Amino acid sequence: MPLWSLHGDGRTVAPGAIVRPEERLAWPLTIGIGAQHVVAMFGATFLVPLLTGFPPSTTLLFSGIGTLLFLTITRNRVPSYLGSSFAFIAPITASTQAGSMSAALGGVLIIGIAMALLGLLVQAVGTRWIGLLMPPVVMGSIVALIGFNLAPTAYGNFQKSAVTATITLFAVVLCTALFKGILGRVSVLLGVIVGYLVAVARDEVHFDAVREAPWLGLPQFHHPSFDLSLLPMFLPVIVVLLAENVGHVTSVGLMTARNLDHMVGRTLASDGIATALSAVFGGSPTTTYGENIGVMSATKVYSTAAYWVAGIVAILLSLSPKIGALINTVPPGVLGGVTFVLYGLIGIVGVRMWVDGRVDFSRPKNQITAGVALVVGIANVTWTFGGIQLTGIALGTLAALVIYHLMAGLGRLTGTDRAEEPEPEPETVEEPASR
Repeated sequence: MPLWSLHGDGRTVAPGAIVRPEERLAWPLTIGIGAQHVVAMFGATFLVPLLTGFPPSTTLLFSGIGTLLFLTITRNRVPSYLGSSFAFIAPITASTQAGSMSAALGGVLIIGIAMALLGLLVQAVGTRWIGLLMPPVVMGSIVALIGFNLAPTAYGNFQKSAVTATITLFAVVLCTALFKGILGRVSVLLGVIVGYLVAVARDEVHFDAVREAPWLGLPQFHHPSFDLSLLPMFLPVIVVLLAENVGHVTSVGLMTARNLDHMVGRTLASDGIATALSAVFGGSPTTTYGENIGVMSATKVYSTAAYWVAGIVAILLSLSPKIGALINTVPPGVLGGVTFVLYGLIGIVGVRMWVDGRVDFSRPKNQITAGVALVVGIANVTWTFGGIQLTGIALGTLAALVIYHLMAGLGRLTGTDRAEEPEPEPETVEEPASR
C-alpha cells in the first residue's frame, strides 16, 4: 500500500477541496510545492545561526533531518517543517558571551531532552494540566517578554549600519504590505535580500570566504559541554515551544477539519528529539514553522509528501559549504533591520495569546502578572547566587508563575476571586510568521 494516495487526477485541486496529509499530487507538482516550503523557511531559519554564531550549513542539515524525524514519529499525520527556533536566541547569546558555543549547545541539548520527555507526558495524560499551570495570561507574558528582552540585541546590530538597517526594515514592511500569498509569507527573506543588495553597494559585504569555500563538503560539527549555571536561562523556552507546537497542531487540525489533539504529545517529542540531535552536532534548535502553514493555506496542499521533499532538499543544500559561507556574509546592518521586526513579532505573539485567550485585564491578578513579568524581562533583571545566574527571561517567567498562582490561590481562599478555568482554544487558524 502506498504511503500517499493520489488526489484526484494529481494535477488540480477543486475549489473548496484540500489535499490531505495522506494524499499527494503528481510528483513534479509535489516536488515544486516542497521547494516552496524550503523557500518559506529559508530566511528565518538562517537568521538564527547568523544571530547566534552557529554554523548555517549545520543548522540546515539538522533542520532537514529533524523534519524527516518529525514526519516519521507523527506517522505522516501532521504536516510540518522544523526550522530554527527564535525562542533560543536570548539564552544562546547570553551563554556564548558567558562561556562558549559548546556551553550553549549543552543548554539546547537539555531543553531538547526535556521537550521529548514532556511530549511523552502529554501523550500519556493529555494537555489539560498545561492550561491549569500556565493559563493564557501567564503563557502570553512569558512569550512576550522573551521577544522584548531581545530589543537591545536588535538595536546593537542596528547601530552598526543605521542606513542599511533602516532600508532593510522598511523593505520587510513594504513586502508584507504589498504582497499576498507565498510572497507575503516570505517578506522577511525578501527584505533580507533587499538589505543585502544595499549592503553590497555600500561595500559592507566581503566575499573572500565564499570564493575559498568548496562547492561540496560536510558542514562544521561542534559538540556540547554542560554548565548547569547557564541552564536557568534556557528553561523558559519550553513554554514557547509548548505554545508553538499546540498552536501548530490546532491550526492544521482546523484547516484539515480534523481533531489532532491526540498528536500534541508526538509533536512535542519529535521537536525535542530533533532539537537534541541538532545540539549534539552543533546545529540550531528547531521548532514548527508558521511560514509553512502559510504555504499550505495558500496552496491547499497539506500533503506530508511535500515535507519529505523539503527535508531532503534542505539536507542536499547543507552539503555545500559555499552556501554556508555566502549566508555568513550577511552584515550586521541587515540583521539589525530585520530583527526589529522579528523580535517585535515574538513579543506580539505573546500579546496575541492574551487576545485569543480572552484575558480579562480588568482583574488585578492578570494586570500584575503581566506587568511585573514584562518589566523584569525587558529590564533584563539579573540575580546571581551560588554560581547560578538568573537573567530577565528566567526571572520574568518565575515572576509570572508565582504571582499568578499566589494571587489566584489567595483570592480563592478569601472569596475575592473565583477559580479560573482554562481559557478556550484560540479561534485563529494561522500561526505567527516568525520563530
